[in-house]
Amino acid sequence: MIVITTPTGTIGAAVADILDRQAIPIRLIARDPARLSPTLRQQAEVVTGTHADPAVLDAALTGADALFVLVPPNFGAPDATEHYLGFARPIADAMRALSVPRVVAVSSLGRGFAGPAGLLSAAWAMDEVLESSGAAYRSLQPPFFMENLLHQLDSIRDDGLFSLAADPDLPLAAVATADIARIAAGLLADPTWTGQEGVPVREPVDHTPRQLAQILTETLGRPVAYRQATLADYAAQYAALGASPAIVQSMVEMAQAQAAAVYPAAAPGGRGTSFQDWCRLVLVPAMTARRPA
Repeated sequence: MIVITTPTGTIGAAVADILDRQAIPIRLIARDPARLSPTLRQQAEVVTGTHADPAVLDAALTGADALFVLVPPNFGAPDATEHYLGFARPIADAMRALSVPRVVAVSSLGRGFAGPAGLLSAAWAMDEVLESSGAAYRSLQPPFFMENLLHQLDSIRDDGLFSLAADPDLPLAAVATADIARIAAGLLADPTWTGQEGVPVREPVDHTPRQLAQILTETLGRPVAYRQATLADYAAQYAALGASPAIVQSMVEMAQAQAAAVYPAAAPGGRGTSFQDWCRLVLVPAMTARRPA
């Protein structure tokens, strides 16, 4: 039995779908089971609640062979690291108590970076706590999510413009979330691995934001430019979305860490989804679906 957290989110739902198609028994922890796909509601066991709740974890992890962990975002959290640890601590306790042998979690690339890194540092703190459980552990380590650009679909389509806080001419490692789900599902379905390791998940070749703009231009057949946001603008953007001061600071620190090369350069031979393919497979269909009437 494989237990999956956040099964209504993009990555968690994809992990659940992959395993369900392989006829692997799955148990889902869902705060709102009504948001699950009809297929998963019919075919999976469901435990209602949050994976920060020890009672929910006891019910879900009894008899489990493996656990998939993703900490859901909370823009209102008063402390980013404590938000992550609020999930990691009860999970580690439950895994020890119930002898769950394997866990796969979504963390971040760049662990070992010297200095504050905001949400990345919070994810690495989660790693340490989950490792302390003694279970076999795989920390999936993605960098910048390509899917973050979907929040700027209207600007890309209508204004030919997207914006990040990254330097236009420095490489920015990126990943398609489908790759995270694919690798997570493969590990969860494999009962043979042991030990504790980090697993980088990323695009095969790093691009600068200016190069991303050129790829968008070529894919869409019309000019798309990149504009670097100031850190003040970046902070104001998240504050306007209702983020707490702590989360705003965490986002700024993450952007500063990215500018300071928190993500190591891509190694040769990577097999992740390229940005070109992601644009074709994800961005263009999403843009078509949101085309004004």
